[in-house]
Amino acid sequence: MDALAKRVGRFAGFRRDGGSLRGEGRAGRHKVLLVKPQEYMNRSGATVRALLAEGWVAPEILVIYDDVYLPFGTLRVRARGGTAGHQGLESILDATGSEEFPRLRIGVGPAPPSEELPEYVLGRFSEEERAGVPRVIEAAADCAFDAAAEGLTQAMNRWNRFGRDTTEERGDDETV
Repeated sequence: MDALAKRVGRFAGFRRDGGSLRGEGRAGRHKVLLVKPQEYMNRSGATVRALLAEGWVAPEILVIYDDVYLPFGTLRVRARGGTAGHQGLESILDATGSEEFPRLRIGVGPAPPSEELPEYVLGRFSEEERAGVPRVIEAAADCAFDAAAEGLTQAMNRWNRFGRDTTEERGDDETV
């Protein structure tokens, strides 16, 4: 979120507001509100519920989260979708009553067997992954900015290939 804040025009910084930090700015010609919940992801529905009470609608709220079911460094933007067992998304689904909220998934996988998942999610990145984290953060911030400034479809078209293995895209073993 801090990397995204650096891209937003007229951003004056974050301020505490209830259970979150918030800051306003502009992405292109659009006014944006950046929100950093200060509770566990599993309880982030409370922050979304507060936004809905202020008049925001779920399709305007881009939820950014890590996803163990995507390979490390992969970005995926979706306009809607299920929770795939992600407790934070389930909390948001409970708050909105709908799967109709856009999301930016940032790959931190591959996921280990389910009994090891809590340790994996709370664990440290490998040395190789740590080296790639800054690139992934910058790309995710650019993607979120594009979604706000240009629209979700444009962001999907531009960013949904980011981090994909080029041999997977070609469907063969030739290195690109």
